[in-house]
Amino acid sequence: MLTIRKLKKTLGGRTLFENADLQVNYGERVALVGPNGAGKSTLFGLILKRDEPDAGSIDRDEWTMVGHLAQEGEATGEETVLDVATGRAGDLESLEKRLAELEAAGDVASAEYQEATNKHTALSDPKVEARAKKILTGLGYKEEDYLRKAKELSGGWVMRAHLARLLVMEPDLLLLDEPTNHLDLVSLLWLQTYLKTYSGAVLLISHDREFMDEIIETVYEIADQKLIQYTGNYTAFLEQREQRYEQQNAAYKNQQKQIAHLQEFVDRFRNVTSKAAQAQSKLKEIERMELVEKPTPPRKPFRFQIPQPPRGGQRVISLEGIHMAYGDRVVYRGLDLTVERGERTVLVGPNGAGKSTLLKILAGVLEFQQGKRNEGHQLKLGYFSQHRAATLDANKTVLEEVMASNGELTENDARAILGSFLFRKDEIYKKTGVLSGGEKTRLNLIKFLVDPPNLLLMDEPTTHLDILTVESLILALEKYEGTLVFISHDVHFIRKLATKVLHVNAGTVTGYPGGYDYFLEKTGGFANERAALTAD
Repeated sequence: MLTIRKLKKTLGGRTLFENADLQVNYGERVALVGPNGAGKSTLFGLILKRDEPDAGSIDRDEWTMVGHLAQEGEATGEETVLDVATGRAGDLESLEKRLAELEAAGDVASAEYQEATNKHTALSDPKVEARAKKILTGLGYKEEDYLRKAKELSGGWVMRAHLARLLVMEPDLLLLDEPTNHLDLVSLLWLQTYLKTYSGAVLLISHDREFMDEIIETVYEIADQKLIQYTGNYTAFLEQREQRYEQQNAAYKNQQKQIAHLQEFVDRFRNVTSKAAQAQSKLKEIERMELVEKPTPPRKPFRFQIPQPPRGGQRVISLEGIHMAYGDRVVYRGLDLTVERGERTVLVGPNGAGKSTLLKILAGVLEFQQGKRNEGHQLKLGYFSQHRAATLDANKTVLEEVMASNGELTENDARAILGSFLFRKDEIYKKTGVLSGGEKTRLNLIKFLVDPPNLLLMDEPTTHLDILTVESLILALEKYEGTLVFISHDVHFIRKLATKVLHVNAGTVTGYPGGYDYFLEKTGGFANERAALTAD
């Protein structure tokens, strides 16, 4: 279906790929992994023919339809959510225009003409609207949202509508770049189930370890300018990569010992007449060797000692009889909740159930209509919201922001922690006002870790983090002795940290005093929500 041979690509003076090979077969589910900046999105651009390789070939089967989930911006036109999902928001029109151009050029036998025809046929199907509605529901939309103007929604919700359009078309090869970034947990699980039975092939870039473990069967790692293939899911890849490194390192060390032994003989006897010929022979033996390169060790998550927060009371925070409504929409009526010291609680439930609202009420940043919010003894509260920028001083550098968070922190320690969260070299001198969304996320996390509160409230802390940074965060929070309440759609993150689950749904909050798997065992997981999402 897709074959890449001897690919070479240089970007900005840096060689990303040299003699790189990749193969995707029909129906195969493949993950593309590597650190930020390794070239994953660049490779997608090459496959989509938006850029050309410097050398090598990228061949797709002649009639393969390729679909790509771009990181769309916010909508600006008058199109509705359903217009976007069905392709009526410009896709059909642009396809018709391109088909007319190809027909006028007599290019009706080309692969591009066939692919455009297939996409046009899929979006023109009389059943397309019914399919689009079903997929939109699976991705978290309510029926009343279908006819809302897309421009009224956030970029994340618009991205879901574009993902729905892509799934409606059912391309032979689906290119997905971070598809789970803007999904809640229920929608993510729906997409995961959907892709398991998807008839086409999937080539995926993702920072969600559990998501890849569930659907992926082949992994290609970008390393040393090559595409290295591993069989199995992401966990299998980690095990095989470690074995590969150990084997390569052993081969390198053995060869270096052999070279040192031969060189010692040469140095000792090259000027001894009776041994000179033998020494010359051994020197030539060294020169003829195909040298084994010293392998680069796999990156590891960073471990650092997190300062412990001040000890608070046993009852950290409580809510009594909370009534919360947005206009006519009642979210909570008479809600009671107590958070005890040392608990690590995850809030789960469908989109719009009130998880972020509950976290904001606990944080004291949202006014409610009735009830009481009671803070425990010596409470030191930290709230990691989805809106990270407000907590940063735009005029401070990254390093200054971290140093100001903890007066006892040495600059060397601050640099080490910043480096582990991918702030390297001169990046620590950037003003926080120019940071990207992902960089602001990482910087705010560091601030919490170097001066942790005794109650930490976190709303989707792993968004925009790569897998190793998520692992570093998990290692830090595992040692955290305070109380944690968080929302996440990263199942691996939830499994590692949560010791209690609060299921938020339809205005009720039900507690399960165990981890995520205990919750699944007791409830069948999100059975009701999932049934609603997949109903015909």
